[in-house]
Amino acid sequence: MVLSDEYFMKYAIQEARKAFDSGEIPVGAVVVCNQTIIARAHNLTETLNDVTAHAEMQAITMAANVLGGKYLTDCTLYVTLEPCSMCAGALGWSQITRIVYGASDSKKGYTTNTLGVLHPKTQIANNILADECSALLKNFFKKRR
Repeated sequence: MVLSDEYFMKYAIQEARKAFDSGEIPVGAVVVCNQTIIARAHNLTETLNDVTAHAEMQAITMAANVLGGKYLTDCTLYVTLEPCSMCAGALGWSQITRIVYGASDSKKGYTTNTLGVLHPKTQIANNILADECSALLKNFFKKRR
């Protein structure tokens, strides 16, 4: 049985909720290989005092460690928010096969700022459970203001 994008995005949303609960911007990510989650991560920029500790960056590192190599070919990243330019660049270098994201990011998303940074063979799917992903972000920022 092939599991759906929505199925795996729900796990990314669980990660985003962990970030929300710890005061981090609620972005979550999972990396899937052969229908199995091999990495789970969420934003840790506040916790680690590191601007590069985005969910995607954490997930890339974890997945590479699990696979024993730097390339994520035959893997899919599920992330609740469109990757920024930094994360898209790292995903491009990882040669990830597919990226699936929930909410678009009209200010910092890679599609606004750095088209062409991904590997040419990387496939993109977007707006998967976008309303749920967006609601987490809106609630987080509403709470902070």
